[in-house]
Amino acid sequence: MFVLLPLFLAFLDSSSNGVQCSRVKKVLRLKEFQWKLQHGGSPSCLPQKSRKLKGATILEMKHKDYCSGKIVNWNKKLQTQLILDDVHVRSLQTQFKNSGSSSLDVSEAQIPLTSGIKLQILNYIVTVELGGKKMTVIVDTGSDLTWVQCQPCKLCYNQKEPLFNPSSSSSYQPVNCSTKTCQSLQFATGNSGVCGKTSKTCDYHVSYGDGSYTHGDIGTELLTLGSTPVKDFVFGCGRNNKGLFGGASGLLGLGRSDLSLISQTSSLFGGVFSYCLPSTEPGSSGSLVMGVNSSAYKNSTPISYTKMVPNPQLPTFYFLNLTGISIGGVAIEAPNLAKNGVLIDSGTVISRLPPSVYDSVKAEFSKQFSGFPSAPGFSILDTCFNLTGYDEINIPQMKLHFDGNTELDIDVTGILYLVKADASQICLALASLSFEDEIGIIGNYQQKNQRVVYDTKNSELGFAGESCRFF
Repeated sequence: MFVLLPLFLAFLDSSSNGVQCSRVKKVLRLKEFQWKLQHGGSPSCLPQKSRKLKGATILEMKHKDYCSGKIVNWNKKLQTQLILDDVHVRSLQTQFKNSGSSSLDVSEAQIPLTSGIKLQILNYIVTVELGGKKMTVIVDTGSDLTWVQCQPCKLCYNQKEPLFNPSSSSSYQPVNCSTKTCQSLQFATGNSGVCGKTSKTCDYHVSYGDGSYTHGDIGTELLTLGSTPVKDFVFGCGRNNKGLFGGASGLLGLGRSDLSLISQTSSLFGGVFSYCLPSTEPGSSGSLVMGVNSSAYKNSTPISYTKMVPNPQLPTFYFLNLTGISIGGVAIEAPNLAKNGVLIDSGTVISRLPPSVYDSVKAEFSKQFSGFPSAPGFSILDTCFNLTGYDEINIPQMKLHFDGNTELDIDVTGILYLVKADASQICLALASLSFEDEIGIIGNYQQKNQRVVYDTKNSELGFAGESCRFF
């Protein structure tokens, strides 16, 4: 059973946590922001670049819109992303509620083997080689099993690259259904591996909350990350796939189970990876760094680390202890101390907060960001403004505070969300959960232009400001 963990935010004392009382603001240049959306040209799904430094492999990372073809209607694109994100979070929270009861004390919970799988609304892509063939795959920290679409395929969505053909690869090997690898699918995907109808291959089945799914068989293959080979990499060969995967070839799982990329490459990279998530602007790129090499990071502020919060009920996810939020240097008051963690997830777009905490954040932001015409809310976003005609605006700084005096200083592009590309409807890029006891989430929109370092061996996560780009 899952245990649904509540998220409570503490009042952040300015003297003990270093939060300044001055109203700190950032400048958002709206004209530049709008122009990049409306005049960016046609995205493409061309293979991304890679390079290698001592101890680390660096893969270029881009937003998945680069695999979606030419975007004609940006307004529709921006609005659809919010609707799908709402479906994603509702499905995730419902799954947790239906799978267990709430608990305030993780240490007293039962510890069954449970799934870290969830509905995918994924956003970032990298290019790897599988059996010598380039594959552009979507990256997700909330998934474990890596899979690609394979020939022969009963049902496959359209992708930009040729389907992977295991029969043409001399290094591909099917996995037998009696092996420990096949049995580990229960932990990684929530569904047990089963024997194929006509053979003893290990068949897998992963379903997502919106009706998306991938079915196929498990195999091993030579995976190449940049120039780094990973022999006998376990992955899913999808023969029947449908869903919100755009034009990418499949999915790269960065979760914490034995089948994730991180676990399978721990002898090479020490269980450490990091990313810098770029924006959706055409030409923008970031990086996924496997391993540790500080010269691979281009951070502008020092990396500060906070401990990951153990969650035996959701062991393949990444949780942190969020202790406070500040807007423009003003600490947000909240009634209780966070004990059980907030999920950090590259698959969620907009960050979610419990209703009482969100209301406090919204009130303080609106107080400091006053004097602008209001605009109707849209979908999950209810605090919106009409900023038509403004070249640039000053917006309050927003910080998330964690254990260990660690903070995430949200980039200026991660505070407001353009619902309409002409800025006639632009909203605070945070949303409320439906109930106080639901799990808070730090989405990818608030992680843009940050170096986020996952050290699974030491169970800690680091943040640093970085202007994302691939060198």
